[in-house]
Amino acid sequence: MRTNFTPSQLCDPHLKEAERNLRTCVHCGICTATCPTYVLTGDERDGPRGRIAMMQQMLEDGGAPSAQAVHHIDRCLSCLGCRTACPSGVDYARLVDAARLHIHDRHRRPLAERLLRWLIANVLPRPKLVRAGLWLAPLGRLLPGRLGVMARIGTGARARPGDEIWPTRTRPIMRVALIRGCVQAALAPQTDAAIARVLARRGFEAMALEGCCGALVHHMGRDAQAKAFARRLIEAFERSGAEMAMIGASGCSAHLKDMTQLFAHEPAWQARAQAFVSKTRDLLELVDATGEVSPRVAVAWQAPCSLQNGLKLADKGRQLLAACGFEVREPVESHLCCGSAGTYAILEPDLAKRLRERKRAHLAALGADIVASANIGCQQHLSGPGLPPVVHLAELVDWADGGAMPRAMR
Repeated sequence: MRTNFTPSQLCDPHLKEAERNLRTCVHCGICTATCPTYVLTGDERDGPRGRIAMMQQMLEDGGAPSAQAVHHIDRCLSCLGCRTACPSGVDYARLVDAARLHIHDRHRRPLAERLLRWLIANVLPRPKLVRAGLWLAPLGRLLPGRLGVMARIGTGARARPGDEIWPTRTRPIMRVALIRGCVQAALAPQTDAAIARVLARRGFEAMALEGCCGALVHHMGRDAQAKAFARRLIEAFERSGAEMAMIGASGCSAHLKDMTQLFAHEPAWQARAQAFVSKTRDLLELVDATGEVSPRVAVAWQAPCSLQNGLKLADKGRQLLAACGFEVREPVESHLCCGSAGTYAILEPDLAKRLRERKRAHLAALGADIVASANIGCQQHLSGPGLPPVVHLAELVDWADGGAMPRAMR
């Protein structure tokens, strides 16, 4: 498609990348069938093709975006199903990232919206604040609107004795910096402990590295804050002496793998980010099965969008579970997002709820004993009465290795 950016606009690396992707798009519409919001609403503006047209106009104009553009771009999940489906190779992530940065910098939201986004950006990335706020979870039903949704994030999540116990090795083949992240560290510390045990049985030693990766704020268009988190994490890894970095949540893992693009304007930091990314691995890139569960347990495998469309490891997750002796079942519409999408379930609760109920119905129809995911947001979003417990894949691998049954199943 034709574009009309000025030469001065194209000096901005983000806009230059956006322009390249806009030119690549041929408006074929193949992406629309993979877009969860388009599937729900049937509105062209809620699909990738419509959003791309609005993003082009907004970025070329360079001024304050229209209310319509903000509304429909906000409703994008960033699941990137469209990127996976695109036959032309349009990198939709680069387009929507540039659009969200533009909206954050040039659009003044209503006061209540600004306050909510400030709370999200300054509470959720900090595990201590999330833990302190868990007492609000039972009050979530009483709080209005999206504030109530945010308060209910931690419903049913409580750390228990033993959740933080990690094994050590005297002669590890490699030391792995296991990044604790934010929400997972607060709500599901047992996941990182399971990952540490899985790694230890394979000769690795996991060492805790505290810090948020910045994915949550990045997808809100808060570029400066996202870069600050990234810098702190890179510096902490450089000081750690670890030879490899890993994080348990697939959404965060996908963000780490893409971290160099944050520093398009800063060559020195881009080089440091690239060195960090080159040493980053997802658990599924490192782990194979060493044992099997008995008796056979049926697992509903719901691969997060970040695993399907970001890391491209969804098949590896299914294969690992099968190799561990689980009977793996996959739901209808496994490619569609569950509606969690980082902060999306808070900021767009109506669409998120519709996607959640659709996904839960498909998972329940499988009649499995347990649901497996690889992302804390999806686990929390899907959990609830009427569905088997939702656990992280690492807890099932730990069990197959000879570890304890996931506590959610006991």
